[in-house]
Amino acid sequence: MSVKRQRLIGFDPGLRKTGWGIIDVEGSRLIHVANGIVKTDNALSLAERLVQLYDGLTQVVTDWEPISAAVEETFVNKNPNSTLKLGQARGISLLVPALAGLPVAEYSPNHIKKSVVGAGHAGKEQVKAMLGILLPGVKINGEDAGDALAVAICHAHSGGAHGRLSDALQKAGGGSNRAGAQIIMKGTR
Repeated sequence: MSVKRQRLIGFDPGLRKTGWGIIDVEGSRLIHVANGIVKTDNALSLAERLVQLYDGLTQVVTDWEPISAAVEETFVNKNPNSTLKLGQARGISLLVPALAGLPVAEYSPNHIKKSVVGAGHAGKEQVKAMLGILLPGVKINGEDAGDALAVAICHAHSGGAHGRLSDALQKAGGGSNRAGAQIIMKGTR
């Protein structure tokens, strides 16, 4: 019996730059597919920047067709305004894959580092070095994209390719489960 290849996406949310990383999982083998950054224009309003982020991440999910997604949990900044903006960007990072029908997991920064490096308080350089070992030949398109690949690897190690696949298939077969949401006014662009 051959093992089916499954595609996972990880997001490292931020309002200025949100990193994304995509890997395929085949048994215990991890294969780099793509990585990048969705950037927003600082000159625009917060709402317009959130639309840019939404559109960019939607395009990535549409282009690469992952079966499951993971997002890094927010840590609290000293600046409450920055924390609020990060939370809003993180909300878009959760919303986009959920609207695409993907199961979405969340992982803390320490859990991600422990999963990738083996130590929850590993430094950025240690994570980057392990990405090179786990994904041989990978070209990382910026620090945020590297962090997103680490999120995807953590998701793979946490059963994202296997445990959540059956949930996704069950959900897809059982129709839409969007109970609890009510559309009062549809937004337009």
